[in-house]
Amino acid sequence: EVMLTSERYGVQRLPFSRVSDPDVAFFERLMPGRVITNPEELKPFNVDWLKSVRGASKLMLKPQTTAEVSQVLRYCYEKNLAVNPQGGNTGLVGGSVPVFDEIILSTVLMNQIISFDKVSGILVCQAGCILEKLNEHLEEQGFIMPLDLGAKGSCHIGGNVATNAGGLRLLRYGSLRGTVLGLEVVLADGSALDCLASLRKDNTGYDLKQLFIGSEGTLGVITAVSILCPQKPKAVNLAFLGCQSFAKVLETFTTCRAMLGEILSAYEFMDGKCMELVEKHLKLSSPVTGSPFYVLIETSGSNSTHDEEKLNNFLERAMTSGLVTDGTVATDEKKIKTLWSLRERITEALTHDGYVYKYDISLPVGKLYDLVSDTRARLGCSAKNVVGYGHLGDGNLHLNITAEAYSHSLLAAIEPFVYEWTARYNGSISAEHGLGFKKKQFIQYSKPSEAVLLMQRFKAMLDPRGILNPYKTLPAGS
Repeated sequence: EVMLTSERYGVQRLPFSRVSDPDVAFFERLMPGRVITNPEELKPFNVDWLKSVRGASKLMLKPQTTAEVSQVLRYCYEKNLAVNPQGGNTGLVGGSVPVFDEIILSTVLMNQIISFDKVSGILVCQAGCILEKLNEHLEEQGFIMPLDLGAKGSCHIGGNVATNAGGLRLLRYGSLRGTVLGLEVVLADGSALDCLASLRKDNTGYDLKQLFIGSEGTLGVITAVSILCPQKPKAVNLAFLGCQSFAKVLETFTTCRAMLGEILSAYEFMDGKCMELVEKHLKLSSPVTGSPFYVLIETSGSNSTHDEEKLNNFLERAMTSGLVTDGTVATDEKKIKTLWSLRERITEALTHDGYVYKYDISLPVGKLYDLVSDTRARLGCSAKNVVGYGHLGDGNLHLNITAEAYSHSLLAAIEPFVYEWTARYNGSISAEHGLGFKKKQFIQYSKPSEAVLLMQRFKAMLDPRGILNPYKTLPAGS
């Protein structure tokens, strides 16, 4: 049983109203059969995917339309009831579950595709669509989603946008800040903001959608998304390689970027420890073994002959110059999936290793692994495993530390050390996971006080009662 977040972290409940019988009756009239009050049924929605934080919500609502979300928020705003918007609940920083008894507003039934334009590649859909389902729908028409992440089978596109999720293809297709063209958002007082543009170019006034991308449900509830989707590549190749040092991982990256150019779609790295954990806990086996570092390089293009020639030239260079000591290449879909799972399922393997302390950091790429080495040296045998992996092409490191169980003294040894180290090299303490509940108090390591103050003013203007996802993203005492 996961300890209540409020108890472990000593947070005080803000003076919101508590859900009463008349409130439940109102919601039952609004959406009969889509109001959950059974404590057993609510359990999984009160606990995050990592099983590291837990709330005590007594009520979950499952709206199907923007109009319903609008009526729910208008009511909650009038009654001063706090709301926790929730998508697939795959977040890693405690942002998607209640801290106390906030009402869970789930987008699980908002899963309709509204339109897809095959000429422009623009998809418009409701926020509760599952990423993988959207991708399957698009593939039938020769397109793909511009983002891909390990949680694709359960995460919702609305949650992806709300957290500005990065993932495995950011290197190629850029971030959601570029591919999201429009949003429909319901504000705290229930008013619906329709900025669901389907245009690549629109320079009329301030770009309001950017405020909501990455705002983690604290400024409004995203109900629909308009997103630009790339064409499905005709040729996909994957190389899984072993490198003897991190310096060689970096050199392989610069060589690969120069030689593969526009067809490079992912460059991921993992250390030998990650590989051990994936093999041990998930029983996966790798065709490449015995290296201190592994890299996964994906190419996507429109001409397989051209791509394979480029990839082969690169691999030849990498092998002969000693950058890479071992490797395998996959072109058929089954083998590609198998190799990707070695990287995508690291998060899952870590959860089997004990309690996980997760850090998601952006750093100058040359410094990326030094943080792992320094943390490993600092913690010694007080940690079970210290591993590093991530999106090397984007300068994004996932530093994970496992222990038999949660320990306050271990946490004190890690934080703020990791954040201070990151700030020293002008990195970001959250590259893609967001701040949620767990990281909000550390925002000052990445943002000046003037910026935080301005964020707090936006929050006060858009949500004057503070009912939207309270206790998250911005530091307390604001």
